[in-house]
Amino acid sequence: MPNRVVTGIPLFMLKLLSNAEVFAPEPLGQKNLLVAAGKIVWMGSSPPSPLPSSIEIEETDLTGHRLIPGLIDCHAHLTGGGGEAGFKSRVPPLGVSQFTRAGTTTVVGVLGTDDITRGTAGLVAAARGLREEGLSAFCLTGGYHVPPVTLTGSVRDDIVHVDPIIGVGEIAISDHRSSQPTRDELLRIAAEAHVAGMLSGKAGLVHLHLGDGDRGLKMIEEALDQTELPARVFHPTHVNRKKKLFEQALGMTKRGVTVDVTAFPVEEGEDAWSAEDAVERFVRADLSPHRLTVSSDAGGSLPCFDREGQLVHYDVAHPQAVGHCLQKLLSRGLPLEVVLPFFTSNVAEQFRFEHKGRIRVGADADLVALDAKAFPGHVMCAGEWHVRSGILARKGMFEKDKTNSSGAHRE
Repeated sequence: MPNRVVTGIPLFMLKLLSNAEVFAPEPLGQKNLLVAAGKIVWMGSSPPSPLPSSIEIEETDLTGHRLIPGLIDCHAHLTGGGGEAGFKSRVPPLGVSQFTRAGTTTVVGVLGTDDITRGTAGLVAAARGLREEGLSAFCLTGGYHVPPVTLTGSVRDDIVHVDPIIGVGEIAISDHRSSQPTRDELLRIAAEAHVAGMLSGKAGLVHLHLGDGDRGLKMIEEALDQTELPARVFHPTHVNRKKKLFEQALGMTKRGVTVDVTAFPVEEGEDAWSAEDAVERFVRADLSPHRLTVSSDAGGSLPCFDREGQLVHYDVAHPQAVGHCLQKLLSRGLPLEVVLPFFTSNVAEQFRFEHKGRIRVGADADLVALDAKAFPGHVMCAGEWHVRSGILARKGMFEKDKTNSSGAHRE
């Protein structure tokens, strides 16, 4: 894309994004945006008034692009997941460009099955490392098992006192790999997270891994029936892994629970819904549009077990899954403004990211320009370009440039 530079002081103080078709996520039409200090500081239909010549402006013409908020991936294994097939199956940590290529500008890290050789301290360090490389990164304390693995000794103290930690999870229920937590154990954890969220202004939620078990979401239903905890505290994920479970999840949204769909691969004939199918069914069910999010499970294992609990197949989820899901939904003819909130504003609302998930003055300048094929041609994190015209502009300290694609090709 051609750039225009108005000369002045030696550093770019302002970035002008011109002629973009903005979806905020609602459609706003063609707009021009000014970005400074990591924020959107101005937006208008006409070019900005002439600025003093002492101010240098970098202009990027986004004609033909749809400008959307950066995608928020609320479930990724930043330190690597897996481990169900022995120590050799521990997935490596994820690099910053694996997210930015996909159009993801904010990520929430979790621990999974292996919360023994991997811990909350390492996860916090991984989130901080990604922050230093320009990504907005957060994490949850704990992992699959109860009592949760914490940094300070309690869920409440972790959330209140440790900056990147915003909730607890992914705690496993209805899964043979879980600790088989009782309802009372889960309620105690949820109560700690809820109060900690109130004290700290953070999300304070319990992110719940749902397995294949027949109990499904029963424990959450009982929690809502028998306690005063608000529905928003519970955020179950992988709800599309079984068709019956997804029907349960749709019912839970009517009670105020926001459910999370995982963009994992689904084989033909499998008793599961792909993320695209699940989103489309959710839209057609005419439910509250705010009660669904989509995540990648990036870095997590995708194991397949037989009835005896023996591993028969193993794969790894990729950060590009959320971007690919969005592309597939658009290829099916679903309007961008209808599906985009599931990847942006809904996630920001659920996780209390006040300045993310929307394009508006004062919001963080986390922006993605989609090309004609809905691939992320340009990706900006906190006002800095990470992808330009499909080419990586920034990489992590230890990343090798194996492919310089913005996500057009699977890794």
